[in-house]
Amino acid sequence: MPGVPRGHRGPALDVNEKFSFDPDRVAALETEAWRAYYDREWLKLLYCTERGCAEQFHIPFPTSLEAAYWATRGAIAFKPLDNDVPTALGACERYYELVRRYSGLQFDPASAAQAEVRYWEVHRRLSGAPDHRELVDTFADLHAVTFGIARERAVESAELRTRAAILVDGITGRVSNDVDGDWMRLAAELRSCYRSLLAELRSNSS
Repeated sequence: MPGVPRGHRGPALDVNEKFSFDPDRVAALETEAWRAYYDREWLKLLYCTERGCAEQFHIPFPTSLEAAYWATRGAIAFKPLDNDVPTALGACERYYELVRRYSGLQFDPASAAQAEVRYWEVHRRLSGAPDHRELVDTFADLHAVTFGIARERAVESAELRTRAAILVDGITGRVSNDVDGDWMRLAAELRSCYRSLLAELRSNSS
């Protein structure tokens, strides 16, 4: 599966008051979405994703529910070990088409979907591995292509999201000695991740 090329620069984004989001709220929703995904609570995942579509990307209801359906459909297709990557990729592309339509962000939905599924693949493969640099690279690609920032300016948020991913691997791999504490630490990493992304978006528009 091809990822976003290294050194990719997303298209310039004129960030205005229309495209803004609460990074702490988005982090909370993503934390709950991760918990729902690993617990196979698909209706909860659908709800958290719908709220993320509405609150981060400003997709109005009921279209936000349609976008959440496609994102959840992709996650369900990818979840089994004998997963259906083409279905996951197609569902993610439908999701990103709706994100682009309502968010004001300018990106290619097919490239964003490829970057998203590439992140899923790399995260699964590196679970429990000592070196996660490839996952950092993958997150940086995803953030750059989706939010239209230079790839090098997406590295900090990528590193923070990778730390969150490592924590969830410890929880789901049953090696965590403090599951509740690790979920709290994971949420804190995601808050820092989205604060970093929002800061880069605002800087990119100045």
